[in-house]
Amino acid sequence: MDFKSLGHTGVRVSPLCLGMMTYGSKKWREWILEEDESRPLVRRAVEAGINFFDTADVYSLGESEVLTGKLLREFQPRRDELVIATKVFNPMSDGQNDRGLSRKHIMAGIDASLKRLGMVYVALYQIHRFDYNTPIEETCDALDAVVKAGKALYIGASSMYAWQFAKMLEYQKAAGLAKFVTMQNHYNLVYREEEREVIPLCLDQKIGCIPWSPLARGFVTGTRKRGDGKSETARARTDDFAHKLYYRESDFTVVDRVTEIAQQRGVTNAQVALAWITSKPVVSAPIIGASKPYQLEDALGALTLKLTEDEVKRLEEPYEPHPILGHS
Repeated sequence: MDFKSLGHTGVRVSPLCLGMMTYGSKKWREWILEEDESRPLVRRAVEAGINFFDTADVYSLGESEVLTGKLLREFQPRRDELVIATKVFNPMSDGQNDRGLSRKHIMAGIDASLKRLGMVYVALYQIHRFDYNTPIEETCDALDAVVKAGKALYIGASSMYAWQFAKMLEYQKAAGLAKFVTMQNHYNLVYREEEREVIPLCLDQKIGCIPWSPLARGFVTGTRKRGDGKSETARARTDDFAHKLYYRESDFTVVDRVTEIAQQRGVTNAQVALAWITSKPVVSAPIIGASKPYQLEDALGALTLKLTEDEVKRLEEPYEPHPILGHS
């Protein structure tokens, strides 16, 4: 496995990041895998060389972090080999201060996440979304305090408008604060709006992208059919968010191209889609989800697949503009 730099840092990460949202408690979502079901998938990821794992406080309301820490200690006792990322922003209870990006919540949030993970620090602490109710100065100052306290080595951001991200980066620079080194954004073959402003900004500022939903929540695998908007998986049946993101006619045309190339290459749709996104210079590692062994094997197999310029052109050609999707 060829490791890559995490953004412009000296940290080396596997070219795939295992998203831990899938693992936690079914009380949160019916498609979540609990500990016994999660164990073999996490073990296989570690054995295959994946060292980058992404979770969040809100996933299974903390249970994902608990399981992440427990399983990684079980399969990779060498803490220095792991790059663990978690996130803060979403409500963790009905409490008015148990959410958002205030200094109060960030400082409480990192301590709670570390306790659940069973760790003294995380490699990457990310703001899950932009907080319209908190001054960016307060948020950036608090994140810098987290880094200075040694509770996070680096900080990252997630889906927001380019102008918002630019304002935060400029304040961090002017104030001499810890700077965001990553952007976890919504980016895949059927949603490429990030290429207009966010990705050029990241390239200019030397910020690595770790895209979420690189397979468009499974849409690019070809399981959805025109007209029904559903598929056979439990997650797809209950995923109203995905139905708002995709299912345009041009989206299905993109998937048709993915299928054509996959069949010609003798690989899966998922491998073609992942080979496309990992080839982008701005991408450090896409965040993959795996609830079944074959999904993880597909992702690992994509690392050896190199697309030709003509194949990339065929994949990108049918794309049509979308409204901005995936922000707060």
